[in-house]
Amino acid sequence: MKLGVRMKRKNGSRVGTKAEMPGKPVSASRSEMTEIVLPAQTNPLGKLLGGQVMHLVDMAGALAAHRHSNCYVVTASVDYIDFRNPVNQGEIVNLKSQVNRVFHTSMEVGVEVFSENAMTGERKHTTTAYVTFVAIDEHTRKPKLVPPLILKTAGEKHRFREAAKRRKTRLALRYGTDSHSGK
Repeated sequence: MKLGVRMKRKNGSRVGTKAEMPGKPVSASRSEMTEIVLPAQTNPLGKLLGGQVMHLVDMAGALAAHRHSNCYVVTASVDYIDFRNPVNQGEIVNLKSQVNRVFHTSMEVGVEVFSENAMTGERKHTTTAYVTFVAIDEHTRKPKLVPPLILKTAGEKHRFREAAKRRKTRLALRYGTDSHSGK
C-alpha cells in the first residue's frame, strides 16, 4: 500500500513521498542571532550597511530553513526586504527567523531584525524580510522534499496564508503567469 502522493520534478524524476514525512511545528525552526555593529560594517554616517543587514538576514533565514529541513539549503529568492529604521554603530542587532510555509522543496522564512542601544536599552524594529530557501540533498545536490509544517497558532496560520500570496506573485513575475506551480 502506498502512502501519500509522489511528487515529480520538472524533469520528471521522483523526489519522494511527502506524506510519509512527519511534520514539524513552526517552533522547531525558530532561530535567533545576535551581533554587535562594528565600525567596519558601517557607512560614513555610522549606520549599519544595508548589504550587511541583507547578509545577516540570509544567515538567520538559512538557520531556520536548515532546522526545519535538517539538510543543506540554498537561497532561492528574497521576496521582500523593508528597512524601517537605521542601526547605529555599537548597537546590538537581534535577528529572529522562522519558517512561514513549506511548499515541496522550498520554504519561505520570515526574518525580523531589531536593534538595541546597549546604553539606554531602547529597542527598535529595523527590518523585515521574506526569504525562500530550497532544501538540497547532500549526496545528489538536487532539491529534496521537506517535512510539512504543523501550524498551531492563529499567527502561524496567517503567515502561512500570506506566504502563498507572495509565492504566487514571485512565480508570476518570474514566469510571466500566475498559473505556474513552481517548486
